[in-house]
Amino acid sequence: MDDFISDDDLRTFEGWLRYQAVDPVVLMPDELAMWRGYFDEDRQRAECSPKVGLMKLRRVPGEQKYGVALRDGSELWLTMWVRCSLKGEVFVMYPRAEAGNPHASYHLDGTLHNKSYGKAHFPKKRQPLDADFRESEPLGLFMGHGKAAGQCATRACLTGW
Repeated sequence: MDDFISDDDLRTFEGWLRYQAVDPVVLMPDELAMWRGYFDEDRQRAECSPKVGLMKLRRVPGEQKYGVALRDGSELWLTMWVRCSLKGEVFVMYPRAEAGNPHASYHLDGTLHNKSYGKAHFPKKRQPLDADFRESEPLGLFMGHGKAAGQCATRACLTGW
């Protein structure tokens, strides 16, 4: 069950079950009906969710931005970007149609946290971002970003230079 599952696969009950690592052959009829209900709820939520649309990222002189994108045929989908501020802090931003501005922040003093709707989650103290910064620091595991929720997972890591 480690085959690639595309966005199109996730729109089908069979592909969605594969993504959930559920084998429909071994399910009893009532279990299959339960999973069908979960799939229908998931599809309904996806259909009602607003689309992100065209991203307009402002250029800030001296600031660095790095994009993470998925290619689907001739289309390119921005799934997240990393912004290095003029102060030297690092932000991993993920576009969402809903409000909340979800992101991960690595501040100069070494504070790392995820933030959404103005509230910081999972604060950790890591290496300060100064001349003594060495090797790398994990910024987190970012799942559910892509053309459709659950498409891929990306592990971000900050590396010294």
